[in-house]
Amino acid sequence: MEVVIVPDAKAGGELIAGAMAQLLRRKPGALLGVATGSTPLPVYEALAAKVRSGAVDVGRARIAQLDEYVGLPADHPESYRSVLRREVLEPLGIGMDQFTGPDGSAEDVQGACEAYDKALSDAGGVDLQLLGIGTDGHIGFNEPCSSLASRTRIKTLTEQTRIDNARFFDGDIDQVPHHVITQGIGTILEARHLVLLATGEGKADAVAATVEGPIAAVCPASALQLHPHATVVVDEAAASKLKLADYFRHTYTNKPEWQGI
Repeated sequence: MEVVIVPDAKAGGELIAGAMAQLLRRKPGALLGVATGSTPLPVYEALAAKVRSGAVDVGRARIAQLDEYVGLPADHPESYRSVLRREVLEPLGIGMDQFTGPDGSAEDVQGACEAYDKALSDAGGVDLQLLGIGTDGHIGFNEPCSSLASRTRIKTLTEQTRIDNARFFDGDIDQVPHHVITQGIGTILEARHLVLLATGEGKADAVAATVEGPIAAVCPASALQLHPHATVVVDEAAASKLKLADYFRHTYTNKPEWQGI
């Protein structure tokens, strides 16, 4: 696993957007896996700026969703499909015909999970999957003690997660769904390149457990250690608990420029 320590979130966003742009130049029809939340926004903003400047063409790019609420219509303003349309697709000028995600409103939720796993495979697999990380080490909605071989499946939200997300539902926790569909850890690990972005001191313990701790279900993100091409991009605050921070800085500073991330 490569760890890249950057000064701040904006620098992290620029770095990852640059890697996405390089991928799209090599493979214009690449499938990019995206995540919701505030952490990846600098990535999407930087990539959109590259599109506007003509530095990269996303005309054939495809976008895949990481997770989705169960029970919300696709056009609900807080469905993750809607959020990604506002934060990723529209700023990049990408149409919904280039987007794939799980059907959170399906009557047969298990069938929808299996169908999404198959859709990702049929699409040729995810070329680059962008991930955030929770303070407890979760990725997607794979909470601690999730199987490291898990596939796309339904998960029950913790009460704290529903309380935290109530701010997106007019402060009314009763409007927050109890369940989500999430790509499993096994599904996530099938992407060709995994890029995890973490910023802020609140993520420092989770980052240290992910990078330097043992591979363990109690820290789902530690499964990235099993991946042949995983990149962890962190700002100084999120890197503050890393014992090997100086080593990571040295190796990145001295790596060949052509390697990218």
